Amino acid sequence: MRSSRRIQDMQTPTDGVSTPRSRSSLRRSSRFHSSKYPPSLASARRRSAFRSLSKRKIQQSRPLEETLDPAQVALLVQKQWTLYSVTPMYKFSYTRLKEYSRHLSAYIAAEKQKGLAIEVGSELNLKATFSCLPGLKGKDRDPLAVLIQISAKSPLTKPNTDDRVVWTGWFCGTYTEDEILDLIPSTFTSLPLFLYNGAEALTALVGSWCQRNFDCCFGKLLISSQDLMWLAAMWTGQEMQGRSPSTELVFSVPVEPRMDISYSIKAEDFKTLWNEIQKSEDEVTIEEVDQLFQCLNSHFFRHFKIHLSITQLIKVTVPVASAHCEGKVKFLSKDYLIRVLGFITELAMNNIPC
Repeated sequence: MRSSRRIQDMQTPTDGVSTPRSRSSLRRSSRFHSSKYPPSLASARRRSAFRSLSKRKIQQSRPLEETLDPAQVALLVQKQWTLYSVTPMYKFSYTRLKEYSRHLSAYIAAEKQKGLAIEVGSELNLKATFSCLPGLKGKDRDPLAVLIQISAKSPLTKPNTDDRVVWTGWFCGTYTEDEILDLIPSTFTSLPLFLYNGAEALTALVGSWCQRNFDCCFGKLLISSQDLMWLAAMWTGQEMQGRSPSTELVFSVPVEPRMDISYSIKAEDFKTLWNEIQKSEDEVTIEEVDQLFQCLNSHFFRHFKIHLSITQLIKVTVPVASAHCEGKVKFLSKDYLIRVLGFITELAMNNIPC
């Protein structure tokens, strides 16, 4: 058990990505037009959210995963990503990615000329590049994931030197339900999950550009304690390269100064307990998740006389991924990348800003 004081981080607006200079105007302009947004989609999302609270299927490995480019996978795993949910993008076209690259690069350059600080060096030339991630799909109907990279080059750099990537973001919609895809008009592309790694100022610029060009709205995607419990139950005890790493749960204690409790469980012990609770290998129910954590809480109280029921679960690290309640995730295994993405895509779809 260990404790730590709270570190104050720069907060991202919960109602959308915005530039530091004009937040309110961006929020007004980024709203989805009610005449375009299908009302039936909201009811489908509510039904999907209700189902997800009672049980979840455990997705199995699919042949699509084999088409993932190893170089692209290396860009995605072992990095911390910040999560956003995104409304469907109006008139987005996969055939215009080169055009989008030019336009976003020009937009960033124009904002730099206005004196906007971008946190990566004002002397650098920045270039945006859009591309696809073909294998990042759970099923054939899923829309292609889209990768955006911003690279930097100093004016003094030699011509043949590779640009340095300073910001990466990507849109995806892995294992999106067919019912929801059927309700989205053909003029929209549904990629409800957005993840980024890099400077917040560049994130704000990318978000602002996307809002203006695709009439979409971004919302910070937080992960509830309940969903962190689901994550722990669904993917703990997995063997990674012949070893089974421990599962770590971090709880926040409601005291001042801030204290966190780190609860580490050996993989084999967690797996043994879970095997006694789980009734089906293909799905997990909310009753099983609650029973699992009741057992863990009882064990912790027996040793430390602390009731974890009065704390809040804020972080989970299992062999395949690490996730924090503030909307941070790190993918630890390429073999489970698509399946964990499917879980987070579901959270994004159920929390799309309207």
